[in-house]
Amino acid sequence: MFSLEKSWKKVVGKEFKKEYFRKLETFLQTELEKKKTIYPNFSDVFRAFELTPFNNVKVVILGQDPYHGEGEAHGLAFSVKPGVAIPPSLRNIYTELERDLRIPYPKQGHLINWASQGVLMLNTVLTVEKDHAASHRNRGWEQFTDKVIDVINEQKENVVFVLWGGAAQSKGVRINLEKHLVLESAHPSPLSAHRGFLGCGHFSRINDYLKKHKRGTIDWVISDKI
Repeated sequence: MFSLEKSWKKVVGKEFKKEYFRKLETFLQTELEKKKTIYPNFSDVFRAFELTPFNNVKVVILGQDPYHGEGEAHGLAFSVKPGVAIPPSLRNIYTELERDLRIPYPKQGHLINWASQGVLMLNTVLTVEKDHAASHRNRGWEQFTDKVIDVINEQKENVVFVLWGGAAQSKGVRINLEKHLVLESAHPSPLSAHRGFLGCGHFSRINDYLKKHKRGTIDWVISDKI
Protein backbone atom coordinates (compact mmCIF):
# COMPACT_ATOMS: atom_id res chain seq x y z
CA MET A 1 0.00 0.00 0.00
CA PHE A 2 2.87 2.38 0.87
CA SER A 3 6.44 2.92 -0.27
CA LEU A 4 9.17 4.70 1.65
CA GLU A 5 12.23 6.70 0.56
CA LYS A 6 15.29 4.43 0.58
CA SER A 7 17.24 5.98 3.47
CA TRP A 8 14.13 5.86 5.68
CA LYS A 9 13.31 2.35 4.51
CA LYS A 10 16.72 1.28 5.79
CA VAL A 11 16.04 2.54 9.34
CA VAL A 12 12.27 2.06 9.77
CA GLY A 13 11.22 -0.20 6.89
CA LYS A 14 10.89 -3.24 9.16
CA GLU A 15 7.89 -1.57 10.76
CA PHE A 16 5.86 -2.34 7.64
CA LYS A 17 6.10 -6.05 8.43
CA LYS A 18 4.92 -5.78 12.03
CA GLU A 19 1.44 -6.78 13.12
CA TYR A 20 0.38 -3.27 14.16
CA PHE A 21 1.23 -1.87 10.74
CA ARG A 22 -0.58 -4.68 8.92
CA LYS A 23 -3.65 -3.92 11.06
CA LEU A 24 -3.29 -0.24 10.18
CA GLU A 25 -3.23 -1.05 6.46
CA THR A 26 -6.27 -3.29 6.85
CA PHE A 27 -8.13 -0.50 8.64
CA LEU A 28 -7.31 1.99 5.88
CA GLN A 29 -8.34 -0.45 3.15
CA THR A 30 -11.63 -1.14 4.94
CA GLU A 31 -12.32 2.60 5.23
CA LEU A 32 -11.78 2.97 1.48
CA GLU A 33 -14.15 0.08 0.80
CA LYS A 34 -16.75 1.95 2.87
CA LYS A 35 -16.34 4.82 0.38
CA LYS A 36 -14.78 7.09 2.99
CA THR A 37 -12.44 9.82 1.80
CA ILE A 38 -8.99 9.72 3.38
CA TYR A 39 -6.39 12.49 3.35
CA PRO A 40 -3.75 12.84 2.13
CA ASN A 41 -3.75 10.72 -1.02
CA PHE A 42 -1.88 7.51 -0.27
CA SER A 43 0.86 8.54 -2.69
CA ASP A 44 1.50 11.56 -0.42
CA VAL A 45 1.34 9.92 3.01
CA PHE A 46 5.14 9.61 3.22
CA ARG A 47 5.96 12.79 1.31
CA ALA A 48 7.80 14.29 4.30
CA PHE A 49 10.25 11.39 4.24
CA GLU A 50 10.75 11.70 0.49
CA LEU A 51 11.57 15.41 0.73
CA THR A 52 13.76 15.07 3.84
CA PRO A 53 15.90 11.91 3.66
CA PHE A 54 17.16 10.51 6.95
CA ASN A 55 20.73 11.76 6.54
CA ASN A 56 19.49 15.31 5.93
CA VAL A 57 17.41 15.72 9.10
CA LYS A 58 18.38 18.75 11.17
CA VAL A 59 15.00 19.73 12.58
CA VAL A 60 11.81 17.79 13.30
CA ILE A 61 8.64 19.89 13.46
CA LEU A 62 5.98 17.65 14.92
CA GLY A 63 2.27 18.31 14.59
CA GLN A 64 -0.85 16.26 15.31
CA ASP A 65 -2.71 14.78 12.34
CA PRO A 66 -3.18 15.97 8.75
CA TYR A 67 -5.56 18.71 7.67
CA HIS A 68 -8.99 17.16 7.10
CA GLY A 69 -10.35 19.69 4.62
CA GLU A 70 -10.56 18.95 0.90
CA GLY A 71 -7.30 19.49 -0.98
CA GLU A 72 -5.27 20.58 2.04
CA ALA A 73 -3.14 17.69 3.33
CA HIS A 74 -0.27 16.51 1.15
CA GLY A 75 2.07 14.72 3.53
CA LEU A 76 3.94 17.64 5.14
CA ALA A 77 2.74 18.74 8.56
CA PHE A 78 1.18 22.22 8.48
CA SER A 79 1.84 22.62 4.73
CA VAL A 80 -0.63 22.92 1.85
CA LYS A 81 -0.07 22.76 -1.88
CA PRO A 82 0.27 25.95 -3.95
CA GLY A 83 -3.09 27.52 -4.68
CA VAL A 84 -4.72 26.20 -1.51
CA ALA A 85 -5.83 28.79 1.05
CA ILE A 86 -3.48 29.09 4.02
CA PRO A 87 -5.11 27.26 6.97
CA PRO A 88 -5.51 29.00 10.35
CA SER A 89 -2.70 27.07 12.09
CA LEU A 90 -0.25 27.95 9.34
CA ARG A 91 -1.37 31.58 9.46
CA ASN A 92 -0.34 31.63 13.11
CA ILE A 93 2.98 30.00 12.25
CA TYR A 94 3.59 32.75 9.72
CA THR A 95 2.58 35.39 12.26
CA GLU A 96 5.19 34.06 14.70
CA LEU A 97 7.78 33.76 11.93
CA GLU A 98 7.25 37.41 11.05
CA ARG A 99 7.43 38.47 14.71
CA ASP A 100 10.50 36.35 15.46
CA LEU A 101 12.65 36.90 12.37
CA ARG A 102 10.96 39.83 10.60
CA ILE A 103 10.32 37.60 7.60
CA PRO A 104 7.52 39.02 5.42
CA TYR A 105 4.25 37.13 5.72
CA PRO A 106 4.20 34.53 2.89
CA LYS A 107 1.41 34.51 0.34
CA GLN A 108 1.23 30.74 -0.02
CA GLY A 109 1.51 27.71 2.25
CA HIS A 110 3.76 25.19 0.53
CA LEU A 111 6.59 24.43 2.99
CA ILE A 112 8.75 22.40 0.61
CA ASN A 113 11.60 24.90 1.05
CA TRP A 114 11.87 23.99 4.72
CA ALA A 115 11.71 20.26 3.98
CA SER A 116 14.47 20.48 1.38
CA GLN A 117 16.79 22.06 3.97
CA GLY A 118 16.44 19.24 6.48
CA VAL A 119 13.24 20.13 8.33
CA LEU A 120 11.18 16.95 8.71
CA MET A 121 7.56 18.16 8.75
CA LEU A 122 5.99 15.22 10.56
CA ASN A 123 2.58 14.58 12.10
CA THR A 124 2.10 12.05 14.90
CA VAL A 125 -0.72 10.50 12.81
CA LEU A 126 -0.32 10.39 9.04
CA THR A 127 -3.88 9.97 7.71
CA VAL A 128 -7.33 11.31 8.53
CA GLU A 129 -10.90 10.93 7.33
CA LYS A 130 -12.34 13.92 5.45
CA ASP A 131 -13.96 16.43 7.81
CA HIS A 132 -13.21 14.31 10.91
CA ALA A 133 -10.20 15.56 12.83
CA ALA A 134 -8.29 12.91 14.82
CA SER A 135 -10.35 10.12 13.23
CA HIS A 136 -7.28 7.91 12.64
CA ARG A 137 -5.71 8.22 16.05
CA ASN A 138 -4.90 5.02 17.95
CA ARG A 139 -4.85 2.95 14.78
CA GLY A 140 -1.08 2.40 14.66
CA TRP A 141 0.38 5.59 13.25
CA GLU A 142 1.57 6.70 16.68
CA GLN A 143 3.65 3.54 17.02
CA PHE A 144 5.22 4.15 13.61
CA THR A 145 6.07 7.78 14.35
CA ASP A 146 7.46 6.72 17.74
CA LYS A 147 9.93 4.57 15.81
CA VAL A 148 10.81 7.49 13.55
CA ILE A 149 11.56 9.65 16.59
CA ASP A 150 13.56 6.80 18.16
CA VAL A 151 15.89 6.27 15.21
CA ILE A 152 16.55 10.00 14.86
CA ASN A 153 17.20 10.24 18.58
CA GLU A 154 19.51 7.23 18.63
CA GLN A 155 21.41 7.57 15.36
CA LYS A 156 21.81 11.33 15.01
CA GLU A 157 23.12 14.19 17.14
CA ASN A 158 22.21 17.85 17.57
CA VAL A 159 18.75 17.64 16.05
CA VAL A 160 16.12 20.18 17.09
CA PHE A 161 12.76 18.60 17.95
CA VAL A 162 9.92 21.13 17.82
CA LEU A 163 6.85 19.83 19.63
CA TRP A 164 3.72 21.89 19.03
CA GLY A 165 0.68 20.74 20.98
CA GLY A 166 -0.04 17.91 23.38
CA ALA A 167 0.11 15.07 20.84
CA ALA A 168 3.58 16.17 19.74
CA GLN A 169 4.77 16.78 23.30
CA SER A 170 3.87 13.22 24.24
CA LYS A 171 6.88 12.17 22.14
CA GLY A 172 9.25 14.27 24.24
CA VAL A 173 10.03 11.47 26.69
CA ARG A 174 11.68 9.56 23.83
CA ILE A 175 14.32 12.24 23.20
CA ASN A 176 17.77 12.40 24.80
CA LEU A 177 18.18 15.99 25.97
CA GLU A 178 21.96 15.57 26.23
CA LYS A 179 22.17 14.96 22.47
CA HIS A 180 19.38 17.12 21.10
CA LEU A 181 17.36 20.28 21.69
CA VAL A 182 13.62 20.05 22.41
CA LEU A 183 11.39 23.10 21.97
CA GLU A 184 7.78 22.90 23.15
CA SER A 185 4.78 25.18 22.94
CA ALA A 186 1.04 25.14 22.53
CA HIS A 187 -0.28 24.10 19.13
CA PRO A 188 -0.51 26.97 16.59
CA SER A 189 -4.23 26.36 16.16
CA PRO A 190 -6.36 29.46 16.82
CA LEU A 191 -7.82 27.55 19.77
CA SER A 192 -4.48 27.44 21.59
CA ALA A 193 -1.85 29.62 19.86
CA HIS A 194 -2.34 32.43 22.40
CA ARG A 195 -1.34 30.04 25.21
CA GLY A 196 2.36 30.12 24.38
CA PHE A 197 2.88 29.51 20.68
CA LEU A 198 2.72 33.16 19.68
CA GLY A 199 5.90 34.68 21.08
CA CYS A 200 7.77 31.36 21.47
CA GLY A 201 10.68 32.44 19.26
CA HIS A 202 11.29 28.91 18.06
CA PHE A 203 12.56 29.83 14.59
CA SER A 204 15.44 31.95 15.87
CA ARG A 205 16.20 29.45 18.63
CA ILE A 206 16.46 26.65 16.07
CA ASN A 207 18.99 28.58 14.03
CA ASP A 208 20.97 29.62 17.10
CA TYR A 209 21.31 25.97 18.13
CA LEU A 210 22.19 24.70 14.65
CA LYS A 211 24.79 27.43 14.22
CA LYS A 212 26.30 26.68 17.62
CA HIS A 213 26.72 23.04 16.63
CA LYS A 214 28.05 23.88 13.17
CA ARG A 215 25.03 22.44 11.35
CA GLY A 216 24.28 25.54 9.31
CA THR A 217 20.98 27.39 9.61
CA ILE A 218 17.53 27.18 8.03
CA ASP A 219 16.37 29.84 5.60
CA TRP A 220 12.79 30.21 6.80
CA VAL A 221 11.67 32.42 3.91
CA ILE A 222 8.77 30.97 1.94
CA SER A 223 8.90 32.23 -1.62
CA ASP A 224 5.71 33.41 -3.27
CA LYS A 225 6.85 31.47 -6.33
CA ILE A 226 7.12 27.68 -6.61
